[in-house]
Amino acid sequence: MLKLLLILRAELEPQLHSALELSHSLQPTSSPHSFATLAAYKLNRTLSQNITTIISLLKGVGIEIPKIEVRYQDLSVETDVYVGHRALLFLFHTIVESALRLIGITPYSKRNVKILESVSGIIKPSRLTLLLGPPGAGKTTLLLALAGKLDRTLKVSGNVSYCGHQLSEFIPQRTSAYISPHDLHSGEMTVKETLDFSRRCLGIGPRYHLLTDILHKEKQAGIKPDPDIDAFMKATAILGQETSLITTNYIIKILGLDTCADSKVGDQMIRGISGGEKKRVTTGEMLVGPAKVLFMDEISNGLDSSTTYHIIKVLGEMVHIMDFTMLISLLQPDPETYKLFDDVILMCEGQIVYQGPCQNVLEFFECMGFKCPERKGVADFLQEVTSRKDQEQYWFKSEQPYRYISIPEFSRAFKSFHIGQRLEMDICTPYDISKTNTDSLVKDKYGVSNLELLKACFYKEWLLTKRNSLLYIFKTFQLTFMSLVAMAVFFRTEMHVGSLKGGGKFFGSLFFGLLILMFNGMAELVLTVMRLPVFYKHRDSLLYPAWAFAIPIWVLKVPLSIMESGIWVILTYYTIGYAPDPSRFFRQFLTFFAVHQMALSLFRFVAAVARTDVLANTLGVFTCLVILVLGGFVVSKNDTAPWVSWGFYASPMMYAQNALVLNEFLDKRWSAPNKYPQIHASTIGEALLKSRGFFTKDYWFYVCIGVLIGFSILFNILFIIALTFLHPLTDTRAVIIAESDDKNVYSELNQSERYEDDLGMMRVEITSENNGSTICGGDHMEHRGMVLPFQPLSLAFNHVNYSIDVPAEMKGRGVEGNRLQLLKDVSGAFRPRILTALAGVSGAGKTTLMDVLAGRKTAGRIQGSISISGYPKNQATFARVSGYCEQNDIHSPNVTVHESLLYSAWLRLSSDVTKRTRKMFVDELMELMELNPIRDALVGLPGVDGLSIEQRKRLTIAVELVANPSIIFLDEPTSGLDARAAAIVMRTVRNTVDTGRTVVCTIHQPSIDIFESFDELILMKMGGQIVYAGTLGQHSHNLVEYFEAISGVPRIRNGYNPATWVLEVTSSASENQLNTDFAEIYSNSPLYQRNQELIREISTPSSGSMDLVFLTQYAQPFLVQCKACLWKQHWSYWRNLQYNATRFAITVLTAAIFGVVFFRKGEKIVKLEDLLSMLGAFHSAVVFLGAVNQNAVQPLVAVERTVFYRERAAGMYSSLPYALAQVIIESIYIAFQTCIYACLLYPMIGFHWTAAKFLCCYSLLLPLPLELVLGFYYS
Repeated sequence: MLKLLLILRAELEPQLHSALELSHSLQPTSSPHSFATLAAYKLNRTLSQNITTIISLLKGVGIEIPKIEVRYQDLSVETDVYVGHRALLFLFHTIVESALRLIGITPYSKRNVKILESVSGIIKPSRLTLLLGPPGAGKTTLLLALAGKLDRTLKVSGNVSYCGHQLSEFIPQRTSAYISPHDLHSGEMTVKETLDFSRRCLGIGPRYHLLTDILHKEKQAGIKPDPDIDAFMKATAILGQETSLITTNYIIKILGLDTCADSKVGDQMIRGISGGEKKRVTTGEMLVGPAKVLFMDEISNGLDSSTTYHIIKVLGEMVHIMDFTMLISLLQPDPETYKLFDDVILMCEGQIVYQGPCQNVLEFFECMGFKCPERKGVADFLQEVTSRKDQEQYWFKSEQPYRYISIPEFSRAFKSFHIGQRLEMDICTPYDISKTNTDSLVKDKYGVSNLELLKACFYKEWLLTKRNSLLYIFKTFQLTFMSLVAMAVFFRTEMHVGSLKGGGKFFGSLFFGLLILMFNGMAELVLTVMRLPVFYKHRDSLLYPAWAFAIPIWVLKVPLSIMESGIWVILTYYTIGYAPDPSRFFRQFLTFFAVHQMALSLFRFVAAVARTDVLANTLGVFTCLVILVLGGFVVSKNDTAPWVSWGFYASPMMYAQNALVLNEFLDKRWSAPNKYPQIHASTIGEALLKSRGFFTKDYWFYVCIGVLIGFSILFNILFIIALTFLHPLTDTRAVIIAESDDKNVYSELNQSERYEDDLGMMRVEITSENNGSTICGGDHMEHRGMVLPFQPLSLAFNHVNYSIDVPAEMKGRGVEGNRLQLLKDVSGAFRPRILTALAGVSGAGKTTLMDVLAGRKTAGRIQGSISISGYPKNQATFARVSGYCEQNDIHSPNVTVHESLLYSAWLRLSSDVTKRTRKMFVDELMELMELNPIRDALVGLPGVDGLSIEQRKRLTIAVELVANPSIIFLDEPTSGLDARAAAIVMRTVRNTVDTGRTVVCTIHQPSIDIFESFDELILMKMGGQIVYAGTLGQHSHNLVEYFEAISGVPRIRNGYNPATWVLEVTSSASENQLNTDFAEIYSNSPLYQRNQELIREISTPSSGSMDLVFLTQYAQPFLVQCKACLWKQHWSYWRNLQYNATRFAITVLTAAIFGVVFFRKGEKIVKLEDLLSMLGAFHSAVVFLGAVNQNAVQPLVAVERTVFYRERAAGMYSSLPYALAQVIIESIYIAFQTCIYACLLYPMIGFHWTAAKFLCCYSLLLPLPLELVLGFYYS
């Protein structure tokens, strides 16, 4: 009966009137009992009253809610990784190492790394447990281990049990639910559709059995059931789409997703909900299910503190009321959220430092000599006290000298602490298995029947097909266009019957049709690869099996094949002039339909095996090459060696080609007597078939159709097998770890866990001029100059308004009017050496305001004035003196940190800055940003490999700082970071402010320390209006004093986070409760008048000042831009092992296949057919190798495209140098690739071996880069 009690809190009335009618019995077909009674139920009663009603019911019939206790004892997780330079992936290094391994030499060894080290503990039901720890502490690994989802390649020892039962005795993936920090969803589906699909697959769990027990015991005890409670319990315990909507809508409500329930989730290509809302959807996917044990990994990323508090509070009620077992990992919980937890687990370096009640954790650390300051959040203190560079500031035993307490020392001390001793006793006491409820541990692999799973997946696939209708319309248009091309090229007046020459044209037209239908199915590659991450998440969570995912895709593509095959045949059959017999028209349609289905199935299978864009595109084209070359048209089966003939029978295209030519050339119009004596055949049609090695009997047509259908079935079965057994390809990349001996060691780690030791960076105190808040102890940092001087600038904006056209989906939800106002009468000022925060709830307009001020908004209407140090803002000039740090941290993945900064400085500093000065400036900034310990680390892709989130944030700031800007905008620089990492980032931000720059940050859920490190605050509310703009003051005194002076606003409690408090008191709910408009109060306040005076002062140019003017649009001339772009492209390509290794391997395989098929054919060209075969070989060689490169480069360009957009918006270069650099670097690799290809293919075919002829052959293959340009264009 999961979530049954909490669901009563929802506003059910809108759903109840439309929900399924239920009876008092369990069968839905019995006499109806309408939900009208339930709608009349007293929904306004308090939660405790509702709970009392149902708890009394359960106790009255002697039923206990199932509980699950999770234990882990001596749990260790290890892996072996490469260390040293081997962890940096280079194509040359990999080739050399592979060659050495062949002769038995292993130049590099692996090192054993412990992710978890003998951890033990108990996660108890009815107690909400918080998991804390710095990055790399092992939190994710622990959660995955407890949920039974660890990667099988890891070495695991120890024991995990649920209620005394080992994981092998039940299905842990269904008994528990792991909520990943990565938001993977189908972007085309709405929020409600996403959650309801998950609900349909997860099922209702033991609620049905619990309901039957209740009714049975009520009947035995003679208890008359309450009609309202009875109807509601049946609604939530009987499986059905209508009843599941009740739970789905409630989860949507408690997660605050009701305003976007009908909006698409969105992805990189589809505009959707915000990042914070996606995070809540990820959480909701598992909450709608029946799992009693929940492991949640960093679920608050991107959420403001108020929303996080609300969600954790609801989860706490689930734990305390329904006896859930819940372990939640959070990054920056504020004090109010922290107080909602009962227990806390603190991890560091794979060991548990503390596990027990929250109220005893400070006592433990005080015993160790560390005390939490008064205005310090406990969670922040816990994450910093274990850090080498942060620990000393919390030492309070002044009579004893401080020494660093290591993690093993903390761990040993905890075992002797009274909480640790009690935990050890509990672990040593075996769990009483007799107390385990039979329904608590799930033994069925899936939550509903196979039929229900298939129906749910069919519904989802049909939904996605409709939402992707534009793609299928475009594919149909493309096919129609190509059919018109075929009609023009092979028009019937040019197609002559009765000769070998005329038959050759028919051969060509039929092969062209096969080629078009085959390549039309290649879109399935991209679609399948895009959907695999979501599928893997659902498969590993046991939402549905692979076959339930694959069968709907297969079946729903049948109408598409019918439509596209029909379009081709209808448009081309009679216009080209094929056999006029109607039966042969339908036989050709059947052949093309079978070919299209086979192609779709084949490319789905290739995508499931390849699993990445680069591999899928490359292998897809290579597969086409193999089956088309062996199809019987490019080279006749008669012209190949007998030992190659098996390849023709293994090629689906051979059967397709045979079916088409048999259908055409066995028609009576080709029955004229054969007049070619060299071919033994009775008719001209049979002669044509024999000349190309095709079958000659009509029954082979049906055999070929059957084989094609068999191939479709086979490829779909292989697709299901690949989905079932293969796992996502996890790329690994070098991460620099500073060890205690200060030697940088490269280690190759899985994306789920990265190890980061303290990097030996100097601690710098962050002291705000206005409030004196300190993030880290140490000597005060003086205002510093830099190698390159800059001009401090201020920015003022007055009465700024911004509006856009109302999106169509919002109009569909009833939004009136044609314009949507996102910013309303916003005014403020940013000044040098002043760190300003832009705060507000999600959707308040913080990022929108920054984008408008930075000139990043290209659509919509902007009104108002924006001035830079008194002069009107000119965007071309402003781009040269400003920096914008995006929230997404977009960088080229295959360059190092140092190279990223050198590249940015090269293009953004003026041309009069010497190379030596530029390098000194970069080195100074790396020290300022504390990036020296990771200077040689590859950046990598976010969430996949390379730098951690915190390191990536600092790199983003540094990349903008090397432009020597005067004004810097930072969009949520602490989002997604734990408290310790956020402190590091804010320390670097304060260092930047202290250099005299103007810095503005948007913030989401800051801790007290981070919030009070700002000098000034601009607070916004929903609707894009300002409710406060001014200084924070000592301990946020000015901010608190302003709002407490407003009538009805509650006073802030001692120790309460001012950021959380001000967001709560200015929320829409608070405004409605107080009947107050905070924006109006601010606009009528003396503070607003003072700000207006300040804006007027800053908007007036100072005497003797001059407006900024640059003579050129870009800092560097055209040739320097080309050189810099080529330099970065060189390193990006040199280190891209997957891309280069794949295409070079395919090059060798392609040359080998062509060489085998045309083996020594060049030595005996004695007739026209031999010459035509050679020309066909060269044509295929050029086309297919070019197509391989064209498709392989598209994912690479797609990754770099987002980097290009950022760099172009920053004014680093024009588009032409960037495009030239890509073409040039590709041409170099293509030249080498073509040389390998020619060197292998030329001698195997047996051409005359002279330098002149070889160079001629090589020159024929060099047009390949021209096809590559098409790949750049498509991307």
